[in-house]
Amino acid sequence: MKTAILLKPNWNILCFIGFLAAALFLCFYVYSINELTKGVYFINSYGKQINSLLQKNRNLEVDFAESGFLGNLEIKTKELSFEKTKETKYIQILDNSFVVVK
Repeated sequence: MKTAILLKPNWNILCFIGFLAAALFLCFYVYSINELTKGVYFINSYGKQINSLLQKNRNLEVDFAESGFLGNLEIKTKELSFEKTKETKYIQILDNSFVVVK
């Protein structure tokens, strides 16, 4: 019958390897948290940029629509020979108001 030989562990080497592994895991943890924080920061900043660009786009769309509408309005008023009013006079007729524009 063979007997099993029990090895005595070298505790100094095992403790050194354990502390080294713990230090490496701690460094990896700090690096991972740093990368996650950077990612969240970039996502928030890109979200703000997107919102800013969307607002500018809406403003440009409104400006374009107004300029197109006002341009057509000016052309139409010139075609119909409209003039700017200078004064407005109201005439009272049987409790109703009637407007005369000069």
